Amino acid sequence: MAVGLDQETLEMVLDSIGMYADGRLPDKVLLELDAEDRFPEDIVRGMCHDELGVSLLFIPEAYGGMGGGSFDVYRVCERLAAIDVGIATGVLATFLGSDPIVFGGTDEQQERWLGSIAEDGLLMAYGATEPEAGSDLASMKTVAEPVVEGDETVGYKISGNKQWISNGGYADIYTILALAPGGPSWFVVDRGAPGFDHGKPEDKHGIRASNTAALSLMDVEVGTDRLVGGAEGLGLAQAQAVFGYTRLMVAAFGLGAGWAALDRAIPYSAERIQAGGPLSEKQGFTHKLIVPHVCRLEASRAYIERTATRIDEGEDHLNTEGAIAKYLATEAGNAAADASIQALGGYGYTKEYMVEKIKRDVRITTIYEGTSEIMEMTISRDRWQQHLKTRGAYYADAAAELDALHATHPECGADIAALAHRALAAVMETARVHRLTRNQHLLFRLGELIAYVECAGELARRAARSADGQLSPKANERLDAVGLATASRVFARDAARRVAQDGVAQVMGAAAAGTINASELSAAVGVDSILAAQHGLADDMDAVATAVYATVA
Repeated sequence: MAVGLDQETLEMVLDSIGMYADGRLPDKVLLELDAEDRFPEDIVRGMCHDELGVSLLFIPEAYGGMGGGSFDVYRVCERLAAIDVGIATGVLATFLGSDPIVFGGTDEQQERWLGSIAEDGLLMAYGATEPEAGSDLASMKTVAEPVVEGDETVGYKISGNKQWISNGGYADIYTILALAPGGPSWFVVDRGAPGFDHGKPEDKHGIRASNTAALSLMDVEVGTDRLVGGAEGLGLAQAQAVFGYTRLMVAAFGLGAGWAALDRAIPYSAERIQAGGPLSEKQGFTHKLIVPHVCRLEASRAYIERTATRIDEGEDHLNTEGAIAKYLATEAGNAAADASIQALGGYGYTKEYMVEKIKRDVRITTIYEGTSEIMEMTISRDRWQQHLKTRGAYYADAAAELDALHATHPECGADIAALAHRALAAVMETARVHRLTRNQHLLFRLGELIAYVECAGELARRAARSADGQLSPKANERLDAVGLATASRVFARDAARRVAQDGVAQVMGAAAAGTINASELSAAVGVDSILAAQHGLADDMDAVATAVYATVA
């Protein structure tokens, strides 16, 4: 059964966003908003409601929305971020703010508030983070004290503080996480409620077209009808239920912003003449500043698309997959923007050429909705448990599947991705035998390697589907089948090399002197095979560059 929008409707939405941005948000306006640190409330409200209706995307049809799926939301978030991550954040905040209601509200609550978003274009804010607790929701101090009449609880008084709240100064309604007697719970609070206030806008490094403000609540009284789900203690479970979904949105922000930066650097380098030829024809430029970033972004796209598809197919508990997608996409987007500044030289360092702004904007994606370090912890903790439960077979089995894929699609780099998976399994097993994950640093670095290795496998699978003409009709095909297969080989080599070099080095660094034989570990990891697989890398990078620049008019 199809989930979400059909291809034609999705393309119409994406085209409408593009036309709106061309008319209302040219570079001149975006730079002015950035310089003035100004939240364009009229634009964000128009995009969410009567001018574009983007908010309808995530509201079920039963409540007046379009009923978009995760795949649709990814495509729209990518498109919005390519325009401006700050404005995209203002739109995303309503997505986030409604999520506790979408995933945990009663039928009456969903009809009431989701219907109001669809009909009236309400802006929302998501009040979870606190000044001292940060992303550790279990450590929050905001409390909800029951208001009791007789033996019946008739409401709650909420007191506490929230920090770094997108749309904090402009939202019409807020979902607030507070500690009730029965445990952490979400509550719906109206703007202007007695005792409820917001601070001044934060003076941020980037996304200055978004509003970020602290919230303060002093005995803010709400009725029991404002307790999301109708029962106390459901808050953390409701928050966990949406992490795979919401982190996918932020991953799409990193993807969209990273490509937006490259889309400015690539045509510039095709015209910039140095030493008798354009920069686009020089390996010293393309193989450092363009090609690796294209490959990382497309690897993250492969993982985003697969995770979105799994969510749309009804799979639950994809928090780790959401973390992997967010980790690689946002780190890749941030790196691509940084490289684009370098690619434009002095021009890149000026505000006029936009990549300086894109770099400041995309930086937040590695922080909000869970920092990259929290993503590393989430990834490593879950996959470490998988390694233990399967007695080391988790990544070995994945490698066998990739070997089978290589037999039918030898061009897609699945064999190299299989090497990376086997190497990761060996590194993790060595860490287990020697009990090295007591070193938190090693555990976090395993999170990074896991993200690269799993994305390498998914990019190989996406390349094979592209070759067979089996990509989703709603997929964003930045590269054709041949270019995607070549990018897959480049990225798989990178992932395998990271495990062979960084993984081995980290394990040796965590072990006591003399407890691990370096030569034996290198053999178990397959270092020689991984180094041999690097043959052809330069030629493949040449081919990716050719594919990328072929699209430049």
